[in-house]
Amino acid sequence: MSEPQFLTTPEGRRIAYRLTPGQGPTVVFLGGFRSDMEGSKAQHLQAWAEREGRGFLRFDYSGHGASSGAFLDGAIGDWFEDARAALSLAPGPLLLVGSSMGGWISLLLAKAMPERIAGLVGIAAAPDFTEDSMWTAFDADQRAALLRDGQVAQPSDYSDEPYIITRRLIEEGRSRLVLREPLPLPFPVRLLQGTADADVPPAVALRLLDHATGGDIRLTLVKGADHRFSSPDCLALIETTVTDLLAGMR
Repeated sequence: MSEPQFLTTPEGRRIAYRLTPGQGPTVVFLGGFRSDMEGSKAQHLQAWAEREGRGFLRFDYSGHGASSGAFLDGAIGDWFEDARAALSLAPGPLLLVGSSMGGWISLLLAKAMPERIAGLVGIAAAPDFTEDSMWTAFDADQRAALLRDGQVAQPSDYSDEPYIITRRLIEEGRSRLVLREPLPLPFPVRLLQGTADADVPPAVALRLLDHATGGDIRLTLVKGADHRFSSPDCLALIETTVTDLLAGMR
């Protein structure tokens, strides 16, 4: 595979990306927490875009994948800024496909630049997870350690190494919450969610569905699917969902 290209954000971060020119709206994949643009969902959509002649953009947030920076230095606002800078690479309207944390970033982009967003697909979207899944789950000792030491270690189902959660991640995330204030989504929205997701349970998707306002917002629950949402059936559903949304945008 060829080397990624890079852009420098207004904040000075060097962001790796891969842009495939093609018919618009351009599909943009936004990955999750500690993931990168070479994951199975991004690769599947890349192959689909090349096959169908569709514009497609994927990128790594700072501290992720091939981009510059240390992961522990980052926070939701930084990764939102990275995403906003990456979107400048793609002309015209955009169809955002956000996985897990990428779903939250997609919602922040939708609030910041609704005029550019033609549609949004959330895959196990995790809005406000720093507050609702991390801080809320910490016991008194963990909260004290976070405030005292600036970080706390959490076991991970996806790595032998624990996740290090920083105080800045939690505190900066509080300025980016989207489920505590109005969330207008004036374009087609499709939320895909597995019922066996232990990281972002279906209740989160139901809360987002209830909270957001818009004339075309739908939630699809897939029985037995986990947070990765990367089985062949799940990948096919993502592709079909994107294809159907684009067909309605002609």
